[in-house]
Amino acid sequence: MDYKNAGVDIEAGYKSVELMKEHVKKTMRPEVLGGLGGFSGAFSLAKIKEMEEPVLLSGTDGCGTKVKLAMIMDKHDTIGIDAVAMCVNDIACAGGEPLFFLDYIACGKNYPEKIASIVSGVAEGCLQSEAALIGGETAEHPGLMPEEDYDLAGFAVGVCDKKEMITGEDLKAGDVLIGMASSGVHSNGFSLVRKVFEMTKENLETYHESLGCTLGEALLAPTRIYVKALKSIKAAGVTVKACSHITGGGFYENIPRMLKEGTHAVIEKDSYPVLPIFDMLAKEGDIEEQMMYNTFNMGLGMVLAVDAADVEKTMEAIKAAGDTPYVVGKIEAGEKGVTLC
Repeated sequence: MDYKNAGVDIEAGYKSVELMKEHVKKTMRPEVLGGLGGFSGAFSLAKIKEMEEPVLLSGTDGCGTKVKLAMIMDKHDTIGIDAVAMCVNDIACAGGEPLFFLDYIACGKNYPEKIASIVSGVAEGCLQSEAALIGGETAEHPGLMPEEDYDLAGFAVGVCDKKEMITGEDLKAGDVLIGMASSGVHSNGFSLVRKVFEMTKENLETYHESLGCTLGEALLAPTRIYVKALKSIKAAGVTVKACSHITGGGFYENIPRMLKEGTHAVIEKDSYPVLPIFDMLAKEGDIEEQMMYNTFNMGLGMVLAVDAADVEKTMEAIKAAGDTPYVVGKIEAGEKGVTLC
């Protein structure tokens, strides 16, 4: 008896590392010390010394049951973008710059090419957010997971000067809410999605005119990363007063998280286009509108508040970063919460 006969292939692990190295290399930043394969990832903090009061920000998350779609469609090169996005977007909406990322892949059996494909997506997400992929772990779990299954999660660390943190403390009535378009369902609500749509390869590969693509392509579209957009706003000299990453819990759970006591967010539902995939979900699943906005991003992946005088400058900065902005509402005095009208 040996480890391989017990279900863990060490040689496959070595091959996975070799195959992923080319993807990891693309994400390197000058601050990264050493290479892939050490017991820990090292990152120099020399540049942080230039800040008055540096604050480290961290985020950890996974892709939820969206990975099940990747398995059914046998497409694994974008799910890693989702894992990175869920972490770095949280850091960015607090005012931070993501510095580095580590991934964790748990699988029933290590198929090196599949693992390398997953990591290629992680590397792409790191490139989009300008974070270095400095380490990770691939854990083979025979007997705990079916051989074809895997799960993916990650952890990111970022930094910002304390004076530049986005806290909501200066939020006031009259401030304007700007939303940035999402790329689709992103990485939340897939337990409901999988109840609405038949999760077969045939159904997911069916083309829909209203979507302009197959159902699977619409659902698997990777989570939009908003790091560059928020950097662009900052570079334009605009102070973002509050910011919310629209993830699990949709509008009703996430918008209040960016507010301070005594402020109330009002969002106009017709101020931006709801993506066709959400219309299809609501219709096919007979899902009430309240539940849709309480589960999904409904076409907005990030919502931020700025002074009314900074709206035009903010919109231009977002467009310059390649994202699509919409003025979606305003801040009013009142009980902390959100109204959709």
